[in-house]
Amino acid sequence: MQASNSRSPRRWLFGLLILLLVALLAWWLWPATTAHKEGGGHRPGKGMGGRPGFGASTEAVPVRVEPARVGDFPLYYKALGTVTATNTVNVRSRVAGELVKIHFKEGQQVKAGDLLAEIDPRSYRIALQQAEGTLAQNQAQLKNAQVDLARYKGLYAEDSIAKQTLDTAEAQVGQFQGLVKTNQAQVNDARLNLAFTQIRAPISGRLGLRQLDLGNLVAANDTTALVVITQTEPISVAFTLPETQLDTVLARYRSGASLPVEAWDRGDQKLQSTGVLGSLDNQIDTATGTLKFKGTFQNTDHALFPNQFVNVRLLADTLKQVVLAPTAAIQFGNDGTFAYVVNAENTINIRPLKVGASDGENSVIVEGLAAGDRLVLEGTDRLREGSKVEVVEDSSQVPTTPGQHLQGQGAKGSAQTGEPGSKAGA
Repeated sequence: MQASNSRSPRRWLFGLLILLLVALLAWWLWPATTAHKEGGGHRPGKGMGGRPGFGASTEAVPVRVEPARVGDFPLYYKALGTVTATNTVNVRSRVAGELVKIHFKEGQQVKAGDLLAEIDPRSYRIALQQAEGTLAQNQAQLKNAQVDLARYKGLYAEDSIAKQTLDTAEAQVGQFQGLVKTNQAQVNDARLNLAFTQIRAPISGRLGLRQLDLGNLVAANDTTALVVITQTEPISVAFTLPETQLDTVLARYRSGASLPVEAWDRGDQKLQSTGVLGSLDNQIDTATGTLKFKGTFQNTDHALFPNQFVNVRLLADTLKQVVLAPTAAIQFGNDGTFAYVVNAENTINIRPLKVGASDGENSVIVEGLAAGDRLVLEGTDRLREGSKVEVVEDSSQVPTTPGQHLQGQGAKGSAQTGEPGSKAGA
């Protein structure tokens, strides 16, 4: 009985200590008010914004904001393209013989008709002379037959010869006339073969590497070309677009509008050349669901080479006076797309959005925002509906020249239909 009575005060003291600890912990975690009574200060040991713990903080969250604005938005469609020469010609000899002269340098720019190489012409000159000799011989016989015919006509008029003799003379003249035409064609053929010994550029363009050397015997229409010419002024870029993007492009193309096309380098950093949409295919590829297009580039600076891979940006349309918002301010959550809008009282309003085209930097807002709405760019992690914020940077307060916010979009924009890249939502 004495041992049991001695333990009771200890248990009572131990329980009292536990209650005191619980009360102290509750006091420490309970949210503190930021309001101060007149003439008073904050309680010692308590922070102005509340005690650390599980309570909701009433501190203003620092954020960086940027306003939505109204402006024109260039709607670019982006695709991968391949540079293709307007024309490509494999230059081959049209006659057989020895290659005796080469008049070009590899990689040289040539014009149509420029002399490239020569085949030994001696045998073709001899063939031309033979054909010309045969022609002269038959022309003399024709002239003699024509004189006889004229004589026989006079004699027949005097009833001195038979009609059969006159008919024979007329037939002989016709025979020699046909023979002379044949000889003349042989002369022309021999002269043409002689001209073919001089190999000339059929089109203007840039020469490739030489594939035949001096002294080689070549055959007519040999499988090995002397050189390849590619026409690079103008030049084309072939690319494809998905069928979901065709409506806007086809509508403007069929209306006769000129659609600008930009060719950027493989890293999508440097603008190589600018052209226009030249043509399109007549059917959609069922395997890929895309339609083929060709852009035409003047390429006077030879920045584009055949078979080069480029990034293509087609300016499909320009959306006039639409609401634009920074893409970085657009958030995504379980209920869809939204943005944190800072009200006049510096509190947060969560605004649902309907987003249109985007170029990665700016997005078109179809519904949900108006020009001047301040959107939170940074500091969204602790924001909730009604949260108090402190604006540490507001780009709307920085003076800008008209249109400065859209400067460079024509060069950098590659707008794609659909939603911009995802971000973590609340």
